[in-house]
Formats: sequence, structure tokens, C-alpha cells
Amino acid sequence: MVTRLLYLARHAEQDLTGLSSAATEEPDSGLTERGRQQATVLGERLRGRRFAAVHHGPLRRAAQTAELVATSLPEVPVYETELAGDHLPHDTDPTGLPPAYATFLAQFTAAQRVDGPRVTAAAVRRFAGPAVEATAGDEPVRELVVTHTFLIGWLVRHALDAPEQRWLGLNSHNAGLTVIRYSPSGPPNLLAVNDVAHLPPELRATGLPPDYLV
Repeated sequence: MVTRLLYLARHAEQDLTGLSSAATEEPDSGLTERGRQQATVLGERLRGRRFAAVHHGPLRRAAQTAELVATSLPEVPVYETELAGDHLPHDTDPTGLPPAYATFLAQFTAAQRVDGPRVTAAAVRRFAGPAVEATAGDEPVRELVVTHTFLIGWLVRHALDAPEQRWLGLNSHNAGLTVIRYSPSGPPNLLAVNDVAHLPPELRATGLPPDYLV
């Protein structure tokens, strides 16, 4: 087994223009022009690093982000996987949580409360640990996963061995970068969390209210 450097990137800004606020299902739209700029800049940030693969979720905003990032990573294979999709990572008990969290959790269906944690557990098994495959000179295996803020929050919580409910409130910027090091000889190490140094201020956004931005 060798060290895995897991790069996690949230998809770039989603285009919600013209979508009805009354929609009962999550819209599967692509990126805004601003989002395309975010993804392109993220790719430039990662250029020159040797990646084994780029993985992305099936929703268009993740797929388009991965496509744009991959233009800076020639010859790196790109794979779509449900493991990087947008899922509820944990059926969190709202008891004792702030009312805003309880309201948020109440929107998920019974099926989402079962399916989401199941897929997320599979994602942990796939990505959250040392790599099995050998590399030349025991160089770390670098993998990029273009995904959504829920999975990133869950993997950060998992790396810290924090209480399960602490995935709540871990919100990533669009095209923000988190890097976790999984070594065969020690616990996971957070090397970067929600890093947006590659994004100029005008391209930084979380999709959350303005007071979340710093």
C-alpha cells in the first residue's frame, strides 16, 4: 500500500437561470459562465501534478467542471461515478441541533435517508484510505474527485474522526480545493481545506447567503 493524496473539488457555479423555485427535484443544469471560469482556473492550479485519475459525479455541473479541469491534465483518465454524486451522507438525528439544521434535514425523503448513506459509505471505502496499487518509487497516488459539498464535508469529518453530525456546516466554495493525505503508517492528514487561493475574489462563492463569505 502507498500513500494516497485525495484532492476534493466542489463543482463550479451552477446555472440556475430560468429554473422554477417550486421544483420538487434537484435541477440538473450545467455551469454559468462564471462557473466555467472557476473550473478553468482550478485546472490551471492543478496543472503539472501527476494524477492517476479524475473522478466526477453524474450531475452536469460536476461533469462539466471535471471536463474543464481535465483540459489542464492531459492524458489523465476521467471517470464518472455515482460515488461522487450529490447524496445525503448520513441520516442525522436533528435532536439537539439548531432549528435551521432540523429544517434542512427534514426535506430529505425516506429513500434518500437510506440510499445516500449507503453510497457515501461506498465512497469512503473507495477513496478514504491508502492506495492499494503500487507506483514508481512509492510516489503517492493522486486522485481528483469533483463532487459536491456534502461528500467533501463528510470526508473531512471522517478524516478528523469527528462526531457524525459534524458534516453539517462544512460548506465548500465552488471550485474550492480540499486535500487529504492517507498514509499506510498513520492517521489521515488534512493538507488543505476549502482552499480558494487560485480563485480571484470575484470568482469566490459558496451559493450560500453573502454573510458566509469571507
